[in-house]
Amino acid sequence: MKRPEALGPTAAIEPAAVRPRPHRIVEVDALRGFALCGIFLANVLVMSGLDGLSGGGGGAGPTASGLDQVAHWLVMALVQTKFYLLFSFLFGYSFTLQMDAAERDGAPFAPRMLRRLLGLFVLGALHAVLLYPGDILTTYALLGLILLAARAVDPARMWRAALRVYGVVAGLYLLLGAAVALVDAGEGDEGLAASAASAAELTAAYRGGPADVVRANMDAWSDILVGLLMMGGMVVAAFLAGFVAGRRRLLADTGTPERTARLRRICLWGLAVGLPGGVLMAAGTVGPLGARWEIPAFILGMLTAPALSAAYASGLLLWFSTPRGARLAARLAPAGRMALTNYLAQSLVMALAFTGYGAALYGRVGAAAVLGGTLLFYGFQLAASAWLMSRHRLGPAERLLRAVTLWGRPAPRG
Repeated sequence: MKRPEALGPTAAIEPAAVRPRPHRIVEVDALRGFALCGIFLANVLVMSGLDGLSGGGGGAGPTASGLDQVAHWLVMALVQTKFYLLFSFLFGYSFTLQMDAAERDGAPFAPRMLRRLLGLFVLGALHAVLLYPGDILTTYALLGLILLAARAVDPARMWRAALRVYGVVAGLYLLLGAAVALVDAGEGDEGLAASAASAAELTAAYRGGPADVVRANMDAWSDILVGLLMMGGMVVAAFLAGFVAGRRRLLADTGTPERTARLRRICLWGLAVGLPGGVLMAAGTVGPLGARWEIPAFILGMLTAPALSAAYASGLLLWFSTPRGARLAARLAPAGRMALTNYLAQSLVMALAFTGYGAALYGRVGAAAVLGGTLLFYGFQLAASAWLMSRHRLGPAERLLRAVTLWGRPAPRG
């Protein structure tokens, strides 16, 4: 670390602890708070036994009410695979803010970020074992090493790399979708019986005791690893795009006519491409398309998801520039400032509600009730986050991660 006198005469007499810190970008925190809601809506379908690990279709099956089917369909069309990309983009953007913070502190960035990624990985591993096997923190920690290695690359080259990564992933997905579409999707009696037995075993585990829940979470790791291999390319592309946006300060450059025009173009094009893809994904996974088109429709929806994610982000940024939108941003931003704490709290509440840790409601509640309860709890999180952030600068999990990141340096007060 540089000595104070090496930083100039002012730094020599002004302790680092009292130097003015740069203002947080409210729009970035608000986008993160918004993404937190979408992540919650997508995850709760899995944790409640309505989608994903349960074999899918729980919220839109033949015994589901019409309201359940509509609720599940809307989440698949508008939420599924869209919000983790927005979160990934913001992770890449925040990576540049961490670089700036290390530079201000006169600290080497690489050791600091390695400690941060290690702390994130450990938190994620515990989260996956104890609460929710679909954890994203371990994925971010591992793939964040790519950003660390590429941090010195010119933003223009990094943007081209993001496009290439997306292009390669899209090509592989399209080949997979075409192959599946050409093959009869019928499982036969044996396949259906095996799927039913697997679903029944998983349901019994999540309704069992804590040891059964942990065992089921650990057994799901093979599926999670496959998901990481499939979704990893999309996450990396979003990381790189967010990093470029951070280096170019695209989210901090507010109020200019050029920025407004650019955001409008992104929003319109994103809606034009992303909405049809989302509708197709919902039609294939929930209905009315048949089982043969489930995987191809999901793949096409996933490939158009970045467009809808970009439309959400650009539309919100435009709205945040209005008086009413600024009030919305002020409500979302505190939750975004402590997104890690809120993310872990969501998983804890889901585990208490749907597994043997608590009420064991796995597979027993329809999609409409599950999603309605999710939105209610998210509203509570907004209020609780506003209260906490008015009294503290960091949330509990953020404070822990910061302590690991700084490792020996004094933690901030508040």
